[in-house]
Amino acid sequence: MKEKILEAIIRIEQQYEVKVCYAVESGSRAWGFPSRDSDYDVRFIYVHKKDWYLSIEQKRDVIELPIDELLDINGWELRKALRLFKKSNPPLMEWLHSGIVYYQAYSLVDKMKDIQEKVFLPQAALYHYLNMAKGNFRDYLHRDQVKIKKYFYVLRPILACMWIERHNTVPPIEFQILVDELLGEGQLKQEILTLLERKIRGDELNLEPKVIAINDFLEREIMRLEEYTKTLKVSKEDITPMLDKLFREVLKEVWSQ
Repeated sequence: MKEKILEAIIRIEQQYEVKVCYAVESGSRAWGFPSRDSDYDVRFIYVHKKDWYLSIEQKRDVIELPIDELLDINGWELRKALRLFKKSNPPLMEWLHSGIVYYQAYSLVDKMKDIQEKVFLPQAALYHYLNMAKGNFRDYLHRDQVKIKKYFYVLRPILACMWIERHNTVPPIEFQILVDELLGEGQLKQEILTLLERKIRGDELNLEPKVIAINDFLEREIMRLEEYTKTLKVSKEDITPMLDKLFREVLKEVWSQ
């Protein structure tokens, strides 16, 4: 599959006259709980030629390929990525920490990682993950009968919130690391690991009675984290000049080769 993904990247570069700097897995495969039929969620950052940026017109800053049964691939233009980086955009932060890297070129990602501590906003990340958890809990887990896969749409963001609360850093993308670090031994952890094993095995679409221990844990954490986020007051220096410099450096590096 990696060969197919790399072929798609080459086609993108040729068709759109861009250079791809970074391409990673961003979905359930990167999170560590793929199913047997999971597709590949590939995300990438790309750079246009210099003249593309020297225009009064606002241009499309994403590239999205048609989704097929196996591959979902889309990317963000460099300036868009850096603007979102400045806001500590959680999905972008996850891209930077994906354990499945399909392609990396130039110095962009290494430079972004070097300054991520100056960028990371715990409050913004907490709100993102908490709102994701609340929405998915409301939509999927209030019923008496639930699908196994839906638990992970709530568990992972809640554990990400707990990681940020404890460490004040970007949470690991891998679900298993979050479970091992944040949950002690006992019924809750065992119930989660059992569901994880079953999801990977392919039972994820089964409708069955909700797991009381997990539901109770999620409800408690959502309520507690809602109160915790209200206490946070985080300020960061304006790093726009630093990111402007990074943008110009990468643009020069990519197109001088």
